[in-house]
Amino acid sequence: MTIGFLAASGAQAQLGGLRRRLNDMVGEVPIPDFLSGPQPVSTNIADAIYGDAARDAFMPGEALELTSLARDERGGFVLAPGYYTMVAQSYCLHAGTHGPSGGEGYLYAPVKGSADDAVIAILQNSVGHPDIPQRDIQQLLWAIVARAKFDNLNHRLQPVAAQLLTQRQLASLNRSALDVLNNRQLSRLTGGLPAPLRAIAQAESQLRSMLTTTGSSYADMEAVAVLTGIAPLGEGSVDVPAARWSRHPVGCWVRYRPNGYSNTQVELLVEPASEAVGRVYDPGQAIAVPGNTARQRLAQSARTFPG
Repeated sequence: MTIGFLAASGAQAQLGGLRRRLNDMVGEVPIPDFLSGPQPVSTNIADAIYGDAARDAFMPGEALELTSLARDERGGFVLAPGYYTMVAQSYCLHAGTHGPSGGEGYLYAPVKGSADDAVIAILQNSVGHPDIPQRDIQQLLWAIVARAKFDNLNHRLQPVAAQLLTQRQLASLNRSALDVLNNRQLSRLTGGLPAPLRAIAQAESQLRSMLTTTGSSYADMEAVAVLTGIAPLGEGSVDVPAARWSRHPVGCWVRYRPNGYSNTQVELLVEPASEAVGRVYDPGQAIAVPGNTARQRLAQSARTFPG
């Protein structure tokens, strides 16, 4: 995974340059010191260290429903021996990149970043609120990624956020929020960035505006966050076949097969007498990371799709 690490480091250097340009605008647009530090969600291919190529040809046989397993208080699955599958609700966590495509593999990685506790809380707590639409949860996650001010979210989303996040988490997200930039400011800040980084910065800025002003539909936000068409091969990409399994830290095997960004077929293998038996697989702490860095990283949840 050395290539992925170098790519991530290069991206941080590029963002550091954007940070210096932001400093030049002090007084015009007050923006906190964030681009040279941790991102709200920083998980990337360098964190996806659990894939095992030796298992690519492994066929586990007939599957049981993952939802047949007992759950813990956060919606996680208490593991028993067997091969399980479910189609889970999943979420875009990388605005301004391409959605999944068939034939490309995804690897398990943990949720990391300065807002990791808020992301995990939304994913875990949403299991106990099946009445909350998946689109509302996605918009809250986009708000975190885009650093939108939660106090300024539209009136429909604010009570949803209050159900899924604590007051401390909301206050922390508000402190790290950015102001909405106009087109001239955005162009000035992003004009010299490489195209992939520019697309991400612009998408986050547009989402920040859409989420805190009236009149934007979910389809509008989706069009900004999830790019369509043929995806390029992103810097630092690694070859990950769709058959690739990851060895989850709790001791089971997990494989992700996205069907678009909003749902993922999750396969879980718990071998008899393995250390995973009796432990908990918590989807709310998992991200499916694509081998192609130009594609979406996908937060996982214990909610079934559709749901």
